[in-house]
Amino acid sequence: MASSGKMEGPSAPAVRRDPYEVLSVPRDSSDQEIKSAYRKLALKYHPDKNASNPEASELFKEVAYSYSILSDPEKRRQYDTAGFELLENEGMDMEIDLSNLGTVNTMFAALFSKLGVPIKTTISPTVLEEAMNGTVTVRPLPVGTSATGKVDKQCAHFFGVTISEEQAHSGIVVRVTSPAQSKFKLLYFEQEVNGGYGLALQEDSQKTGKVTSAGMYFLHFQVYRMDSTVNALAMAKDPEAAFFKRLEGLQPCEVSALKSGTHIFAVYGDNFFKPASYMIEAMCAKSYEETTERLKEIESKILAKRNDLRQFETEYRKVSNYVFILLVIILFGLFIHLNNMASRLWHDFKKSPTDIRKREKRLMIC
Repeated sequence: MASSGKMEGPSAPAVRRDPYEVLSVPRDSSDQEIKSAYRKLALKYHPDKNASNPEASELFKEVAYSYSILSDPEKRRQYDTAGFELLENEGMDMEIDLSNLGTVNTMFAALFSKLGVPIKTTISPTVLEEAMNGTVTVRPLPVGTSATGKVDKQCAHFFGVTISEEQAHSGIVVRVTSPAQSKFKLLYFEQEVNGGYGLALQEDSQKTGKVTSAGMYFLHFQVYRMDSTVNALAMAKDPEAAFFKRLEGLQPCEVSALKSGTHIFAVYGDNFFKPASYMIEAMCAKSYEETTERLKEIESKILAKRNDLRQFETEYRKVSNYVFILLVIILFGLFIHLNNMASRLWHDFKKSPTDIRKREKRLMIC
């Protein structure tokens, strides 16, 4: 699929290369492998760390663009099917670094976000570098407890969750909520060989009712969350079929198995101006076995309903096509009928003067 050539759009690199080649990942890579490769390269080529190297900025842009393709299941499918051709007319989303926006641009981004426009943001390279160097302060968060706090924008509070073999087997949930509806990211870090922490998982906060929340579920089975942004985009692309898109935002959460030991999580402030207030809690699924089974049952039903809606949409479109074809046939028949009527009227109109003269002659003879 690799090809070269110019790309359109301000967020595109000057020359396009195979996204898999750019991120140095195989074509069958998992989402997690792609995310890990992207974050390492983004940290390596970030302009803040390479002010004297102009090539790093282009490499950073290329890495971000490649990730914007491979991190989106639909765009990845399109690229795998037909390369860049199917993506030519698609708007490519870019993650923005708030630290490089400036006050005016940040105000515009905040305004658009307030109006419901999804604004994707990157994690500050300073936070990632400090975590990689192991210089961050990690506060203990025992399972079954919670902690509250306020984290400044583009900063992070780190927590260590220590779990036993039994808890690891039962499953662990780490959840963050904000009654103030702050924007934040929930991060999970893996221990690196050098003793630092490398970013492995990330969940952006979503508005759910009167709060914003994000969660990571290590439950040994798939858990889903409703992404309202996906719903809105799906309905905007096809307003006529908006009814069928109401469950398209049901997205699978990233799931990994945790082993016993201490695991590092962080709450990252993602507000545009003010600190993000939050409550983080770590829970063992064993204490909520009945709720867990109920969750499985409900999600199974919702997924079945989504499949029903998709099937109904297919049938609806078929019927709509048949109705359209039937309408075209009826209109065509009506057109032919009206055309024939017009022809006969015109024919009669041309004959009428002759008929009048014939009648006058008959009257004169009489």
